[in-house]
Amino acid sequence: MADFFEIDFLGVETKKSGDAIAIRYEQAGATTIHVVDGGYTTSGESLRDLINKYYGSPPFIDRVIATHNDGDHARGLFAILEHFEVGELWMLRPWEYADELINQFTTYNSVAHLRGRLRSAYANLAALEDIAITKGIPIYEPFQGAQIGAFHVMAPTRERYLELILTSNKTPESLVEEPAADSFVNVIVEKAKAAVSLLQAAWGGEAFPADNTSNENEMSVVQYAVLNGLKILLTADTGRDGLREVIDYAPYVGLTLPGIDRFQVPHHGGRHNVDTHLLNAIVGPVLPTQQQKGHFQAYISSAKADEDHPRKVVQRALIHRGADLHMTEGRNIRAIGGDAPERPDYVTLVPAAYPGSYEKV
Repeated sequence: MADFFEIDFLGVETKKSGDAIAIRYEQAGATTIHVVDGGYTTSGESLRDLINKYYGSPPFIDRVIATHNDGDHARGLFAILEHFEVGELWMLRPWEYADELINQFTTYNSVAHLRGRLRSAYANLAALEDIAITKGIPIYEPFQGAQIGAFHVMAPTRERYLELILTSNKTPESLVEEPAADSFVNVIVEKAKAAVSLLQAAWGGEAFPADNTSNENEMSVVQYAVLNGLKILLTADTGRDGLREVIDYAPYVGLTLPGIDRFQVPHHGGRHNVDTHLLNAIVGPVLPTQQQKGHFQAYISSAKADEDHPRKVVQRALIHRGADLHMTEGRNIRAIGGDAPERPDYVTLVPAAYPGSYEKV
């Protein structure tokens, strides 16, 4: 069989969106299965079933990547690790750096104490570690510069990742001063962000809020590969700082930007993860008029029941730049290249319509 790839974005359908992605690619006669996140617990089981159905019930998965700790990404990987034999698990574990960080905290009197606190704070990753140790699956660090099969890790850098641990609300009491926040305040802030009004706008109009996404989202592992001559960027929930690292690092992996062919939109189409300048740099500038057919494809993992994702300003911004935009919204969708196997039960994707309005900043 000739070289091909298929990227399956599972329709994670709960009240909140999630990411669960399976990738199969063939190069020079060698087939690789590469799983990126698994959504929630039940969606992980659905991802397992999808892999069995469409990838020929493989007993072995080459690589699994947990992009970050959030439950809508990491919990579903429990089912993947438990069901399949896995060659490599790639994830960043904050407690592994406790000995480097201990002097930056005020209340921890030992590395062991801090390590335990971090394992508790990042419990989904800790559970994946436990499964991997039990099954003898080696764990590797996906910092910028690592190679995971055909994929290059573009972000985060090790330095920024350690800073994110220090300033995260999950690891309080560090010497880095952060505004006080508790769960009640966070809920109020999130509700305020969700309660937005819409602004009618002509072609090209877009405006993004100034504040960035959370530290935990910024910890996301971002991956880039060229498969069948197509440039693929998988961003998980990364934020603007992560995307800046992608742009800065691109020349080191031979990536000329703008010019991504298959783009996973960060954080289910969240408007705190991208902005006009970053999208210009990564996928290209705003076009003078809307194109009948896009010159690249963008994918958003978003649940139908999720009222907050995707944001209209993000949808508009991608279409402004020539994207054929596809959202899961309760269905599984697939990106393909080369001589990918046919699936009679899948239909041709129709790009999303252009929204006539977007959220006021």
